Amino acid sequence: MKYLILIAVILVVAWYWRNARRADAPPRNPSAPPGPPQDKVQDMVQCPVCLVRLPRSDALTGPEGQLYCCAEHRANGR
Repeated sequence: MKYLILIAVILVVAWYWRNARRADAPPRNPSAPPGPPQDKVQDMVQCPVCLVRLPRSDALTGPEGQLYCCAEHRANGR
């Protein structure tokens, strides 16, 4: 019987200690995306030949100012 009382006391103390720790912890932000934050957002463009979307920094500019995904599509251009 004394072991049952001892186990009950230990469980109550553990439960109290756990709830006290949760109250002290800062609240979580569930809407924040997991993983490291992105450095910067890049503008996306679409190749007029194959319709592939790619970052503007990776696109090649054609003679009429259109942006292409590769040199072959820039040469073939529409």
